Amino acid sequence: MTAVTTPTISVEPPRSVFAASRAALGALVRRDLLVLRKHFGEFAVRTIMQPLLLVFVFLYVFPSIGQGVGSGGGTAGESEFATVLVPGVVAVTIMFQGIQSVAIQLSQEFGYTREIEDRVQAPCPLWLVAVSRVLSGATQGMISAIMVFPIAAVVHAPGVHAHLSVHWWIVVTLIPLACLAMTSLGLVLGTTFEPRNIGLMFGFVVLPLVFLGGTYYQWTRLAAVKVGGFPWLQTLVLINPLIYIAEGMRAGLTEASHMHLYIVYPVLIGFCVLFLSLGLRNFRRRVLS
Repeated sequence: MTAVTTPTISVEPPRSVFAASRAALGALVRRDLLVLRKHFGEFAVRTIMQPLLLVFVFLYVFPSIGQGVGSGGGTAGESEFATVLVPGVVAVTIMFQGIQSVAIQLSQEFGYTREIEDRVQAPCPLWLVAVSRVLSGATQGMISAIMVFPIAAVVHAPGVHAHLSVHWWIVVTLIPLACLAMTSLGLVLGTTFEPRNIGLMFGFVVLPLVFLGGTYYQWTRLAAVKVGGFPWLQTLVLINPLIYIAEGMRAGLTEASHMHLYIVYPVLIGFCVLFLSLGLRNFRRRVLS
């Protein structure tokens, strides 16, 4: 009699929850980046248009017609304003990209069509689905900053020059942290505002952040705005996360006076933790509702 051999079947051990979640997170982020690559032209136009118009009007048109900001000091005063504005433009671009890539998309996905249900079917916890959107949005924010900085540094009127001095260790650490903080804010806004209330979000949240976020001025100069000797505006804007990004970018790109970095980094980390915690809580509530 011939012996019958039983074929050996190798059974791979099941993946751990951590490994499965990591694979799902990577797949979600790659999916978002693939969509970005396919629509990169639209992304580039959307990213560049606002800061391009901002620097074109303030740093080219106004000086060319004799109405430049700081023109009382001649081209030196206009150049000083350009030095202040360029880091502010990079900061506000990071903020807008964080809100656009996360808040607006989430508000639509939580709308009538409930497209968010396609994402939450991934084999990972709900909070990881939200984190994937934050990470992909932060990546888009870093790309936006890289695209905008050369434009903001170059588009100036004749005789007007931004005096830039790049401190790379600040730039390479601050920009990713700023992008995470702003996309975390986008997660909060996207899980709070309904699609029909997007106009309210821009009117009551985004615009105050921009105009009180140090885009056009240095935080250190606000000490001159006082009531009874108290610098009320310099104190009030400290609740605005954009002021820390703008001041950090001035520290990283210029020699202009700025807020101390030992304040900028811890506060931005705190905002990141706060916004991410609130956003994850709101995300879970909206998905399960």
